[in-house]
Amino acid sequence: MAGFAIFWLTWRRLRRQARRERLLKQPLAEGFEATLLHNVPLYKRLPANLKPQLHGLINVFLAEKTFVGCKGLEITDPIRVIIAAQACMLLLNRPTRFFPRLRTIYVYPHTYMTRQADSDGVIVTEGPSIRTGESWQNGPVVLAWDNVAGGARHIHDRDNVVLHEMAHQLDQEDGSADGAPILASRSGYRSWAQVLDREFRRLRRITERGGRSVLDEYGATDPAEFFAVATETFFEKSRQLQKQHPELYEELKDYYRLDPAQWEENL
Repeated sequence: MAGFAIFWLTWRRLRRQARRERLLKQPLAEGFEATLLHNVPLYKRLPANLKPQLHGLINVFLAEKTFVGCKGLEITDPIRVIIAAQACMLLLNRPTRFFPRLRTIYVYPHTYMTRQADSDGVIVTEGPSIRTGESWQNGPVVLAWDNVAGGARHIHDRDNVVLHEMAHQLDQEDGSADGAPILASRSGYRSWAQVLDREFRRLRRITERGGRSVLDEYGATDPAEFFAVATETFFEKSRQLQKQHPELYEELKDYYRLDPAQWEENL
């Protein structure tokens, strides 16, 4: 039985890999690129040589993730592709497991109310809170569609709920939401820890004094939120981040293997 189980798992893994390789080579379905051009300015900024790669990643994401509409929202192809495109921006140029812990994306029409719980499902707040999105460590991502659409259109507001929540998914791949995703090499963790901890503490000091930063003050909540906020800023206010926080920008540039500060020339 053990031998058969190993054979079965190996066969499923090889079959999935073959399917992914096929999808990665396929163009987007008809009409999908037009949807991105009209609704996702970040896609328009993307260098031409990266777009076919993104198309393939989107194909895999759409094939493997289930979208569920909540509170009467009907899931349409534009909703799926706009979310998938922004999520897959985080996978470009890197070996990827395609957000392995993520199976389902729940989409509400508007901001929604929820009770905050820890990873074991224990309620940790007294009353409900208003959310635009959330990422569960061993479960789904939840998004508010009005915020997704607005965040996609307004490219320079550093407010993108898809980038934010999918950054949490990357952070959680090693089983811990601590602001330290899986890096390409063990040697990179020391520099990552030093730079991100220093920048996190700097943002906390600025926030406590009521100061302003290119990084949203929500990033001062904890290291996990700092990484998610820094990711949003890296893609949407890349030149400002590079100028004001060069070491942080370089760490994110090395991790994502992208240099979005150069993309603005494509607008």
